[in-house]
Amino acid sequence: MKVVLFCGGLGTRLRDYSERIPKPLVDVGSRPILWHLMKYYAAYGHKDFVLCLGHGAESIKSFFRNYDQAISSDFVLVDGNRVELLERDIQDWRITFVDTGLHSNIGDRLRMVRRFLQDDDMFLANYADALCDLDLTKYVENFRARGKIASFITVPAPHTFHIVHSDAEQHAVKFQLVTQSPVRINGGFFAFRNEIFEYLRPGEELVLEPFHRLMEKKQLLAVPHDGFWQNMDTFKDKIVLDDILARGRGPWQVW
Repeated sequence: MKVVLFCGGLGTRLRDYSERIPKPLVDVGSRPILWHLMKYYAAYGHKDFVLCLGHGAESIKSFFRNYDQAISSDFVLVDGNRVELLERDIQDWRITFVDTGLHSNIGDRLRMVRRFLQDDDMFLANYADALCDLDLTKYVENFRARGKIASFITVPAPHTFHIVHSDAEQHAVKFQLVTQSPVRINGGFFAFRNEIFEYLRPGEELVLEPFHRLMEKKQLLAVPHDGFWQNMDTFKDKIVLDDILARGRGPWQVW
């Protein structure tokens, strides 16, 4: 199945880390988060990618055109200048790079790559800023069996805030961590049937009007995932992911 990745956002909350590196290229360990995500999909056999580019498009194209696996992989140096890699990764990937505009929303970015998906009954899609240990094979099998048009995972709200409960007289009666509450958020990791394009209109954000139309017809699955999920929205999130790798393999590294 093809995998559409939305890589064109401005990533404004990571600007303090870097003004010039687009968020998908911010490193987790020694490789960009985008590479980690693509490597995850490839481990499940999904190696045909469509990248929806916008902000930092040139940098993302350059990264893959000048890809140097020796930077983070084991290799043998022969005769002082010839590198023999002991492992390979992207040599069997197919990557389509599509400029979907600097300020386009997710819905429009998806509409603009429709021509690359017209021969596919089903495809996967995702934001390019979160990593997860979701069993993708089981997830896709469930989606296929349910016969719905769209699916995404829900995860506990990843915040340290407390929900405050009070009575009618404004007495505080309970504090509850958001992560321990029933509140769940959209965690991405979408699966779509091609019929999704019948629900998309120009200018609409994917998870607003189109998803509401799907909900009205009970064609949208919200699949709970309570395993590992971590996005990289801020520099603090990057530190969390870096610390995980510093201690060993990350939960998302299923390869």
